[in-house]
Amino acid sequence: MTAEARQQEFPYTDTDFKQIKGILYDEAGIFLPSTKMSLVYSRLTKRLRALGLKSFYEYVLYVQGSGAKSERRQLVNALTTNLTHFFREPHHLDTVTNVLGPEAVQATSSGRSYRIWSAGCSTGEEPYSVALALLRHAPELAQRDVHILATDIDSDVVDHAKRGAYEKHIVRPVESGLLSKYFETGWGPNADRYVVRDTLRSMTTFKTLNLMQHWPMSGQFDAVFCRNVVIYFDEATKAVLWQRFASAIKPGGHLMIGHSERIAGPAREMFEPAGLTTYRRR
Repeated sequence: MTAEARQQEFPYTDTDFKQIKGILYDEAGIFLPSTKMSLVYSRLTKRLRALGLKSFYEYVLYVQGSGAKSERRQLVNALTTNLTHFFREPHHLDTVTNVLGPEAVQATSSGRSYRIWSAGCSTGEEPYSVALALLRHAPELAQRDVHILATDIDSDVVDHAKRGAYEKHIVRPVESGLLSKYFETGWGPNADRYVVRDTLRSMTTFKTLNLMQHWPMSGQFDAVFCRNVVIYFDEATKAVLWQRFASAIKPGGHLMIGHSERIAGPAREMFEPAGLTTYRRR
């Protein structure tokens, strides 16, 4: 045990980190570099306190033993990053308004559905922003067959997204006209928050989904948002995921990715650039 480990509240060694790193990779496909050792400690200490454990060695034994199923989910929730905000990377939302919006109007006017997937939706700001950007183009889309599926591996943030209640500073990027039309002032436990109105809520469905496991959705999507998600996987896993996303998008459909991400592997041949970190399925 290192001197640093002895000084911490809970004993924590390189071996503990490697085992937790392996569990996270097995569960979610997420690769943790050695630079994240301190982050793992800070994120998981509250789990040790909650379970009454005295060391990370005991925690690893617990996760591998009797508490495996439920605690592995808690471990993944604690170690995934959920940074997000409304109208993040606004060039993507401009594309939604100016490109996807007209496409959705045309599709639904012809009796077809229009489907968008927010993969890695966190606490809901992304899918709600996509819905708002569509409605900014055509408010009538709220009554048409337009649907946004929003998924995340973290069940806690999915529950937050379903509630659709946000503190006032969180909704600050939302245009005032959209805010007044599609949000209402909360009450009771949601006092001092803005709550998503049913008009906006009806366009979205939130589900917990591990991208490394089976995708239960049928059919293909007109657009997929997967921003700042794939960066957490190793190169081999990235290539597999991009290929799966390509298969999930209709020809001519759109893929929006994070500013630091690049499509890798065979999937590169299945997309063509269509804007800043925006791609069109060939």
